[in-house]
Amino acid sequence: MPRTRSPLVQLSRRSVLIAGGAAALHSAARPLAGLAQAQFSAGRPAPADRRFTSPAIEAVIKETTRRIADPRLAAMFEQCFPNTLDTTVFFEQQNDVPDTFIITGDIDAMWLRDSSSQVWPYLPFARQDGRLQAMLQGVVRRHARLILIDPYANAFMRTPADPPLSWAVHDDTTMLPGVAERKWEVDSLCHVARLAHGYWQNTGDTTPFDVTWKASAWKIVETFREQQRRNGPGPYKFQRSSRIPSDTLPLGGYGNPARSIGLIFSMFRPSDDACIFPLFIPANLFAVQALSFLSELARKAAQEERLAQACDDLSREVRSALTAHGTVQHGTLGNMWAYEVDGYGNALMMDDAGVPSLLSLPYLGCCASNDPLYQRTRRFVLSSDNPYFVKGTAAEGVGSPHAGQSNIWPMGIIVQALASNDDQEIRQCLRWLRDTTAATGFMHESFNKDDPSRFTRPWFAWANTLFGELILDLLQKKPHLLRESI
Repeated sequence: MPRTRSPLVQLSRRSVLIAGGAAALHSAARPLAGLAQAQFSAGRPAPADRRFTSPAIEAVIKETTRRIADPRLAAMFEQCFPNTLDTTVFFEQQNDVPDTFIITGDIDAMWLRDSSSQVWPYLPFARQDGRLQAMLQGVVRRHARLILIDPYANAFMRTPADPPLSWAVHDDTTMLPGVAERKWEVDSLCHVARLAHGYWQNTGDTTPFDVTWKASAWKIVETFREQQRRNGPGPYKFQRSSRIPSDTLPLGGYGNPARSIGLIFSMFRPSDDACIFPLFIPANLFAVQALSFLSELARKAAQEERLAQACDDLSREVRSALTAHGTVQHGTLGNMWAYEVDGYGNALMMDDAGVPSLLSLPYLGCCASNDPLYQRTRRFVLSSDNPYFVKGTAAEGVGSPHAGQSNIWPMGIIVQALASNDDQEIRQCLRWLRDTTAATGFMHESFNKDDPSRFTRPWFAWANTLFGELILDLLQKKPHLLRESI
């Protein structure tokens, strides 16, 4: 997820004060009328101001809100679920071929990870709405072209003529035209594979899996291979002049030392913070899953057996290395997944709310939620043994080094609920999410554990649509929870 160091935002019901002039609380000046609307100070943009409208999604919103007993949760779903469509989608047809550029919200650039995740919850409704399907196909096609520009980049500008993001202009790395920022994160390419596979599964449409897509899929496999570092560090290096150590890489830009053991080196985490140990376990687990997605697409949608076999071979290598090197022995919990390792026997034991995380593994399909290894890991993540598990008077949940040890991430609470089967735990997560929006009704990147009116990123579309995904997931699996006034 895109990460500048966001200023804390103070929001009251009467006024919005944004420290440092943050770009957009796009609708905070339009209070919703009346206590029946949960006293939220925000809302959806007016219909004429929405960037993309889908009749299928509007029907889902109408039907779902009708089935949610808690009026504040209903209002939150109504404005959060369509937030990506309402505010971040730039869609057009170029020579009858769909093309879609998705900004993150308050940053005018397209992150591979964020854009994939922002539109993910809309996939099940694509068959009901041809224009929605075309928009989603446009994301798949745009991703393929972006990867061919630079598979090591995490974010891209609208056109090659646009300059990089202001904080990336002077980075010591190879900045190609069209690249917004060039932080190498294994999960960026994994999210792209997940979305492409999800698009195909939900639509049956094979048209985007053309020569360009095949070349980009090969580039993913080649880049993963390159970053196993069996033949040296490879071509990627990155350094930034910054007072924030996690914004740059040591040792000439190649990162801290790690042994080549079959895992894929990742220089940065989903938070866009630098890894301490470059063998980032959640991303490697996600890579195994992503390679299985690419393999199936190659065989069934693109008729590319050689690519499928290359994905299968690499997936087996990474899976074997994870089994041999990806776990640690906790003093009381026993064997659990590490967060990062270096192949020399050292491990970092923590979790971060950014997805992929250890907590998110079942959500991403990397394991079953009742898997014993995951359950032991989960108990660690949601405990004081995890240095970024934050408890306060307003809520408790997983945070991130990115926002400091006093801030909780709504994304972490959402993922906790998505990966849980416990009704009481899910109820509590819903209460925390409902009660910590600072009366905006929107999800933020993070909020202060004791004072939710102090938060980062007022316009963060991924977290908004992820909240909508949680509500739809509960509607399918545990509808009784939504019929309750929690």
